[in-house]
Amino acid sequence: VILTEYTYRQLLKPPVITTQPESVTVFSVEDLVMRCEANGNPSPTSYVSHGGASSQVIFFRQVRAVTFPLLQKEKKVSVKAEEGNSIVLKCNPPQSSMQPIIHWMDWRLHHIELSDRVVVGKDGNLYFAHLTIGDSRNDYTCNVQYLATRTILAKEPITLNVSPSNSVLRNRRPHMMRPTGSHSSYHALRGQTIELECIVQGLPTPKVSWLRKDGELSETRTAKDMFDRRLRFSNISESDGGEYQCIAENSQGKATHTYIVTVEAAPYWTNEPVSQLYAPGETVKLDCKADGIPTPIISWTMNGITLSATDKDPRRSLTAGRSLILKDVNFGDTAIYQCQASNKHGTILVNANVFVIELPAQIMTEDMNMYTFTEGSKASLDCETFGSPKPKVIWESASLTPLLADPRVNLLTNGVLEISNITHDDEGRYTCSVQNSTLSISAELEVLNRTVILSPPQALKVQPGNTAAFTCLSLSDPKLGSPLIQWRKNDQKLFESHSDAKYTFAGPDLIIANVDESDEGMYTCQVITKLDMAEASNTLTLCDRPDPPALLQITDAKLRAVTLSWTPGDDHNSAVLEYVVEFEDQGSKERGWEELKRVSGNKKGASLPLWPYMSYRFRVIAINDVGKSDPSKPSETHNTLAEAPDSNPEDVRSESTDPDTLVITWEEMDKRDFNGPNFRYRVLWRRVVGSGPNWHTNYTTAPSFTVSDIGNFSAFEIKVQAVNEIGDGPEPDPFIGYSGEDVPLEAPMDVGVVLINSTTIRVTWAAVDKETVRGHLLGYKIYLTRTGSRAHHRNRRAREPESTVVVETGANEEQKVITDLRPYSHYALAVTVFNSKGEGPPSETLSFKTQEGVPGPPMSLMLDSPSETEMTLVWTPPGEPNGVLIGYLLQYQQIVESDDSPMQVETIDDPIVTHLTLKGLDRHSHYRFYLRGRTAAGDGEPIKREGATTLDGAPPANISLSVGENSVNLSWVAKKRHRNVSFQVHYLKKDDDSKWKMTEKVNSSQSFYQLQGLTPGSHYHLRFTYNNNTFWDTNIKTDGTEMQPSFATQGWFIGVVSAVVLLLLILLILCFIKRSKGGKYSDCTMFKILPKQLPFSLVQLSSQQHSHQTCSETYLGACASSL
Repeated sequence: VILTEYTYRQLLKPPVITTQPESVTVFSVEDLVMRCEANGNPSPTSYVSHGGASSQVIFFRQVRAVTFPLLQKEKKVSVKAEEGNSIVLKCNPPQSSMQPIIHWMDWRLHHIELSDRVVVGKDGNLYFAHLTIGDSRNDYTCNVQYLATRTILAKEPITLNVSPSNSVLRNRRPHMMRPTGSHSSYHALRGQTIELECIVQGLPTPKVSWLRKDGELSETRTAKDMFDRRLRFSNISESDGGEYQCIAENSQGKATHTYIVTVEAAPYWTNEPVSQLYAPGETVKLDCKADGIPTPIISWTMNGITLSATDKDPRRSLTAGRSLILKDVNFGDTAIYQCQASNKHGTILVNANVFVIELPAQIMTEDMNMYTFTEGSKASLDCETFGSPKPKVIWESASLTPLLADPRVNLLTNGVLEISNITHDDEGRYTCSVQNSTLSISAELEVLNRTVILSPPQALKVQPGNTAAFTCLSLSDPKLGSPLIQWRKNDQKLFESHSDAKYTFAGPDLIIANVDESDEGMYTCQVITKLDMAEASNTLTLCDRPDPPALLQITDAKLRAVTLSWTPGDDHNSAVLEYVVEFEDQGSKERGWEELKRVSGNKKGASLPLWPYMSYRFRVIAINDVGKSDPSKPSETHNTLAEAPDSNPEDVRSESTDPDTLVITWEEMDKRDFNGPNFRYRVLWRRVVGSGPNWHTNYTTAPSFTVSDIGNFSAFEIKVQAVNEIGDGPEPDPFIGYSGEDVPLEAPMDVGVVLINSTTIRVTWAAVDKETVRGHLLGYKIYLTRTGSRAHHRNRRAREPESTVVVETGANEEQKVITDLRPYSHYALAVTVFNSKGEGPPSETLSFKTQEGVPGPPMSLMLDSPSETEMTLVWTPPGEPNGVLIGYLLQYQQIVESDDSPMQVETIDDPIVTHLTLKGLDRHSHYRFYLRGRTAAGDGEPIKREGATTLDGAPPANISLSVGENSVNLSWVAKKRHRNVSFQVHYLKKDDDSKWKMTEKVNSSQSFYQLQGLTPGSHYHLRFTYNNNTFWDTNIKTDGTEMQPSFATQGWFIGVVSAVVLLLLILLILCFIKRSKGGKYSDCTMFKILPKQLPFSLVQLSSQQHSHQTCSETYLGACASSL
């Protein structure tokens, strides 16, 4: 029946299991819950059977019941072993079907420190590659943990006593402790996790490495644990089968073990049949392919009944690849078909629903969906259809170009359009339509910029305790919003820690504080947006100074060499660059440890050169990029035998200073070159001529050696030989030495002078007899004294101080050119010969005169301008005329940018003239002047000046004012090149009937003037005049408030007060007269009423304004009383 109108939900659907039961392990006292859920239309009923299949939809899972592990009572174990031996501490966990986790701990529940020397095996035992004294303890406890039961069983502690070895620890080559033998076989099932193990003993501790003998060892599919003692395969596959070899190496040799890994597989699907709707008459092909080792057997059932048990149908057949084909299907072929794959490792089933029906096509996906992806990703545009027969979907783009012609585009069977590696050019509208129908939908594709990491984290090497910082700078599309930066360590998320501040996230930075061993690993920065993610990784490695080398051994001892070997210490992730071998001389411990040799970091020994007759101890220091290790423990003492010296002292020479003596000296030899006891120097000497081949010999223990009474400056052959108790050093080569020198006896002869020019002479002399030098001739000294000038000025020569110059020459020279003499001068010259002892007598003094030369520059040159076109030059004569001055030469030119103006010349023939006025100059130009003195020898060096004529003066313009309370500041800019002029300032106070006042004359070059004596708060009129003409005027008002005049300063008030004072004086005089005569007013009572008779206003005003002149009643009364 063809349904014309229907919905997808109305269709009947067979059951499909959505939640499958899982294989579990339970204890006998626990409840078991297994989930099995399915959906379909109508809703299916689920049930689980045991031991067989009672449902048409079957999944197989395993249930195991186990018992609790029990710990038996144990005896305490004590183990004794010698230092350097290997040992195994056994754990023996209780029997259980569960795999336990083993922890070796001490009584404080701290884990026993593991290393490449101390490891835990898969069997739970604790293995020691070799023992050290520090391994002794009484609390080695094996703790057995069962995760499923959340149980930890602690075994009895084991006591380990390590005794020191009575002999020197001897290195030994590696030996396999687990597994034993040279080969092992390992069988595994695909998907399992297996571990291959190699535990070795040896001294020094062996290093373990892994390789695949039949191919390359995959770093991504394998991991190394337990200090490279285990090789782990997670989710092993058939490709991992093969031969693997572990190699254990140390300085003494190596040991190997080979694992043959065989991987088989339970059946797994490579191609499963798909449930689908079909129309009547179609051909159905159900592909069912499985793989496994051994190869699985494929069989089919229909509705739970094997095909062989059903009626034969010619429309139904199986291909060689075990695919099921149904031809010309009808409604009766609707069923559940099951494919089963089996081998000895298991069985798997898969269901395929074949539903034969006729339904018109429908598009299930909504129209106008917006799909947003980032550039470079895979875009998937949905177009889900439904119908029977299955609708055929066609996709088109807005550009109408064939989509499937692009290799990046793929149309899936479910109607989804996939576009790989999309770009911005792929943006736009796409249309999905059903062939042979009018059904269609549209979809919009938006392409955003992909998220990129601009600056990935860098690999870090950090010392313990320091801070590490990773930086991860990224860029993402703004439409994606702010990205989330997630940091991972070894694929585990990191979270910011607030308690210990271990991890701090600061924007793009990850800061790790106080780095230790637990922080090592691979750090990944993930920049996560709503649509994409970018990530970058790098490592954090803990590095530190290397540990000191250990187990120093001296071998292959020879007379002057030994071989020193050592065991390298841990390099702490920074390769050792070199080793420094130091020695200590037991006979000279005050010199401390000294460097003897350096060898590269890949060496474990060195051949050391030695000196005879010494007692050595050695130590070794390792150096890497971080720094130096601590020194190793010193080696045993090694003594070398005494031998005769094999070298003599160097730099044998004579250092004779006193006459009649020969001092022989040399560089003292290092004590290490003595080579034996009773070391001495044998000193030998003989005259070069005159005393035959006999050598004089003496001995000393230190330089130098003095021979007396042998004459002045005589040549000797000298040599010094090293000797000791064992024998003599090699025969020394002789050197020439001389006895002490004395001062020369004679002066040079035939001294002469040749005048070359006014400042240069050549001095000549005859060589002296070498016998008179009485030493090594070092050269000659010329004493040259200037005694004065040849100028004819009176007394000038006598006033000049004498100056002497000493010129030294070589021993073989007989003439010398002397320069830089003063021209036109008197000189005296003498020559002496000198050796290391001193100078001989001078030669006879030779006087000479230098020629006239050109003069030096004039001592000064000043410029003055009397007018705008004139320039007056005033100078002083040269300080060094160097001859008779005959005049001057003046050159001048205008200064222009091209510097090519013609030079004007003025010749002055009178040497007494010291000034000159030039006329007709350009008032707008600047000039450069050159003035030279002249003698008969020529023109001298010039004195240079630059200048310009001075323009006519003018009063200043643009005068600026700054007004205060009692003054006003006037300022202006003085004009350059203008003559100074004088002007005056007239000022008038405008508030009363004052008259004009005038300042003193002001010079225009001052640029500033202060007009003082003004009244605050007053208005003034200023007028500036020059040559009785006003060139500028202005009005100003001073700051402050104007003070009102006091009547006390008025003339009438002063007159009244003066009259009153005069009247009082007259009355006083009359009073004195009356009193002296006696009378009616002898008691001066009249003065008591006088103030009362005065006008009140006058007395009051006088009291207020002139307190120093107050005449009060009390005062007058007192006066009267006193009188």
